[in-house]
Amino acid sequence: MMKIEHVRDHGTDLAVVSSDEKVIVDVQSALDLVMTVKYETGAARIVIDKDLICEDFFILSTGVAGEILQKFINYRVKAAVYGDYSRYTSKPLRDFIYESNNGHDFFFVSTKEEAVRKLAEARQ
Repeated sequence: MMKIEHVRDHGTDLAVVSSDEKVIVDVQSALDLVMTVKYETGAARIVIDKDLICEDFFILSTGVAGEILQKFINYRVKAAVYGDYSRYTSKPLRDFIYESNNGHDFFFVSTKEEAVRKLAEARQ
C-alpha cells in the first residue's frame, strides 16, 4: 500500500512516497501519483525510492522516462529519485542522470535525505 508523508523543509512542501510495491509502472501511474500527491498534500515536489519505479524507466530506449518527465514538467512537479544507480552501465542513462541533476526539476540521488535537501533547495 502506498503511503505519502507530508514534509516541510526550509519552507518547502514535499511529499515522501513509500510503498511495498511499484508506484510508477507507466505514464498513467506517474500521472496518478502526481494528482494523488497534489490532492493529499498540496505539494508539487515528490521524493521517491528508485525501487518504486518500473525498470523500463531506466531503459531509455523504451521512452518511458522521457514521457514521465514531460508529464511532471507539464504539471509543474519536481521530483527526486533516490537509490543505488551503480548497476546501470548504459552511457545514455548515465548522461540522462547527469543532465537531470544539473537541471531544476528532476534529480537522481543516493539517499532520501539528499533527495529532500535537493528538492527543498531547487528553485521554483
